[in-house]
This record gives sequence, C-alpha cells and structure tokens, in this order.
Amino acid sequence: MLIWLGIAAIAVLVLLPLAGTLLAGGRLRGRRDAALALHRAQLDELDRDLAEHRLLPAEHAAARLEVQRRLLAEAEQTEVGSRTSGPFAVVLTATLVPALAVIIYTADGGAPNYRARAKAAAEQAASDARTSSQAEDEAVVARLRTSLATLDPNSETTRKGFVMLGTAELQLGHLPQAADAWRSALRIRFDPQLGAETAETITESEAHVTPEAASLFKRALAEAPADVPWRKDAEKRIAEVSK
Repeated sequence: MLIWLGIAAIAVLVLLPLAGTLLAGGRLRGRRDAALALHRAQLDELDRDLAEHRLLPAEHAAARLEVQRRLLAEAEQTEVGSRTSGPFAVVLTATLVPALAVIIYTADGGAPNYRARAKAAAEQAASDARTSSQAEDEAVVARLRTSLATLDPNSETTRKGFVMLGTAELQLGHLPQAADAWRSALRIRFDPQLGAETAETITESEAHVTPEAASLFKRALAEAPADVPWRKDAEKRIAEVSK
C-alpha cells in the first residue's frame, strides 16, 4: 500500500510545475511577448532607415506592411496554441504518468529488484566471457599440438614447444595432458626443474605420488643444484612413498 502512495505523491510533485505552467499559459505568453518585441524593434529600425534616407517612403511603407502582417500571423498562431492547451492537457498528463508508472512496476513483478537483475546480468556476462576465452585458449592449444607433430621430434625447438604446450594445458586445468606434454620435452632433454614440475603435476592428477613421479623427483634432486627452492618440497613427496 505504501508503495502506491509513494508513486502517487511523486507523480503529483513532478506534475505541479507543469500544471502551473499550462494553466497559466506562461509559455505561450512568453512566446507572444518575444514576438511582439521583435516586431516592434523591426518597425523602429525601419523608421530610422527612413529618417536617415536609407529607405524610400514607398519601400518603408511596404516593409512596415510586411512586418505588421507577420505580427498578425504570429498572434493568430499563438491564439490557436492557447486554445489547444489548458486543463485538458494537465488532466491527460496527470492520468497517463501515474498509469505508466504502475504498468512498468507491475510488469517487473511488483518488486523493484533492478540491483539484483544487474548483478545477475554482470555475472552472466562474466561467465560468457570466461567461456569464450577458454574456447579461444583451447583452439590455440590444439593448433600448437598440431604444429608440434610436424617438427623434428628431437630438436630443441620441439622441446620448447612441448614445454609451452604443457604450460598451456596446465593453465586450462588439463593435468594429465600437461604432464604428457612435459614428458615429451623431458625425453628430448632432461631439465631438473621441469622434471620436478612434471612429477608434481602427475602427483596432483593421480592424487598420490606414483612410482613415475617418485622417480622424476629423485632424478630432479640428483641433477639440480643444492640450493634450488623446490628441494624440500620434492623430498617431502619422496618421503610420502615410504609411508
């Protein structure tokens, strides 16, 4: 009930200035006064031109007649406009505005949940963007995989390509595919850090330290410098196997 009273109050407040203007005819009087002032100024200018001999008497008379004709036409147009405006326009407007507000309100289910709808729309847009971005990433990975199949299987370029492919697969959440790509890179040339990362990816994919992962951890530790930051993590993974 209170919402309807609020709508009615807002409609009345909004329409009060319009009602005063239409009922008083303020806009039409302002237009008529401006037209009269303009035409009077034109007549005064014509009189000055005649006095200063810039116009002949015949030209002056013809010009004054034309100005007076426009003045009468303006007065008639203003009169017609004033007859078409008035209380009817006010009543019509005062009826249509609240009615339109009620229609919009009820069409929305009678609940102004614009913020909730805006939030839902933003979340849907974000979800669509993520889906589109993932589809594009999947397409890039597929093209990279196809390109690698055409390269020399033992070249350094191919090894770097497989490292890149594994990183892309990992970012997409494809743990088995990432581990498989890095296995291919390790077969070309073993890198201790990549070996440890491959072992960790296999462990996360299988949810436990597999024999293959343990073997990779041990080789990575054996060939890596003593101060590598991932040494303790790799040792903990190897210790999990013996438990």
